[in-house]
Amino acid sequence: MDKLFKKLGIVPNESRLYMIAFSHSSYANENNLKSDYERLEFLGDAVLELISSEYLYKNLNVKEGDMTKLRASYVCENACYTYATDLGFSNYIKVGHGEEKDGGKFKKVIVADIFEAFTGALYLDQGFEKTKEIILNIIVPYIENPNVIFFSDYKSALQESIQTEKRSLEYVLIDEQGPAHNKTFTMIVKVDDIVYGKGTAGSKKEAEQEAAKDALAKLAIKN
Repeated sequence: MDKLFKKLGIVPNESRLYMIAFSHSSYANENNLKSDYERLEFLGDAVLELISSEYLYKNLNVKEGDMTKLRASYVCENACYTYATDLGFSNYIKVGHGEEKDGGKFKKVIVADIFEAFTGALYLDQGFEKTKEIILNIIVPYIENPNVIFFSDYKSALQESIQTEKRSLEYVLIDEQGPAHNKTFTMIVKVDDIVYGKGTAGSKKEAEQEAAKDALAKLAIKN
């Protein structure tokens, strides 16, 4: 991991935090470790949103709704996966034997989650200002590149499409399968209590996006 630290200009104070950030639950379970990356992922998600929100607010003169869409694009699973992959995170990710055979070090949902966990570790180890400097150095080149589009925010598009008609919108988890370290989630989206879309993915957020995408397609046909 020293190579990664050098590349990003990090002098770690608590190396243990980064070891946890790169440890998948399957690895932690096999090695009787007390911690895996999930708590750090929770923290890193919030830190990543704050850093990207502040950057967009200070550098782009756009409306709140547009900032929300842009932020979603640059903190989504596809974006975090791209940042981590380009930095070679898979070289450092630790997974259990079964997960490794299943290609766990390269799975989008795991790699993306570990980028958020890494951000959480950075925040605890280096403080907010240094974390902001490092994370912006990683993500701003993608923001400034007009050829990089990570995904369409289908949830926001669906929200906007039904807003004018004042219809209710609800996402519901209907299925969850697989072991703790390799789950898939199935979500449905209801418009006025009628199921309009369904989506399955490796995270609840992405399953919601897939459900919204499905709903938009059906609404387009209906209209």
